[in-house]
Amino acid sequence: MAKKKISRKAFDKEMKRLQTELCALQDWVVRKKLKVAVVFEGRDAAGKGGVIKCITERVSPRVFRVIALPAPTERQKTQLYIQRYLQHLPAGGEIVLFDRSWYNRAGVERVMGFCTHKEYEQFLHVCPFFERAMIEEGIILIKYFLDVSSDEQEKRFLARAEDPRKHWKLSPMDVESSARWWDYTEAYEAMIRATDTEHAPWYRVGSIDKRAARLNCISHFLSMIPYEKTEFEMPPLPERLPRGPDVPDEVSFTHSVPELF
Repeated sequence: MAKKKISRKAFDKEMKRLQTELCALQDWVVRKKLKVAVVFEGRDAAGKGGVIKCITERVSPRVFRVIALPAPTERQKTQLYIQRYLQHLPAGGEIVLFDRSWYNRAGVERVMGFCTHKEYEQFLHVCPFFERAMIEEGIILIKYFLDVSSDEQEKRFLARAEDPRKHWKLSPMDVESSARWWDYTEAYEAMIRATDTEHAPWYRVGSIDKRAARLNCISHFLSMIPYEKTEFEMPPLPERLPRGPDVPDEVSFTHSVPELF
């Protein structure tokens, strides 16, 4: 029996609670100088961006940084593959959310032929050691794979095509991923098998229901980092300093935005 979908009202209520907890986690991460890296991988149109948006909506971009790297430059193609990701790993007091990550090599690069078989095999071999080194350096690494059905993916692609606000989400690569569904299935199966380790496991997020996926993923994320809430103390507002003799009533501008509404 299919689960009943979460209502907008219930979703908003629970999301408000979770976002309040994210603010508490943020304060704890800053206080304790924790280093957190969260990897979001999954099928195209599975909802990675939606989950990330909900996480970052009410927190500081100075603490929660989103990394979504473009295709590598010609120079980056000559570097160590992992090199361009290293500079984005978190420092103390930061949570970095990778909207796709070094796992591109095991997914799109393998399927679309953007890397050689030797490069692909080397990545699968080295990746667990790289992630262990990250963890030994004090980084809390959490890896999510958002999973969606073939029918639901196609439905979302068609919805993007009908909405001009979502056209930017529908690239030729996305369309190709629909045709190569089984190639990606094979690639992801091999990726999970090689990199689902005790020190850095993968967590599947079922995302046919977008609202449920967002709530489930954020709830799990919060459970992965023990934190304590601290009482907020409003600093006392100081008295306003006196106005100087030449200070005008208001700041004057030459140009203003037309008030259309």
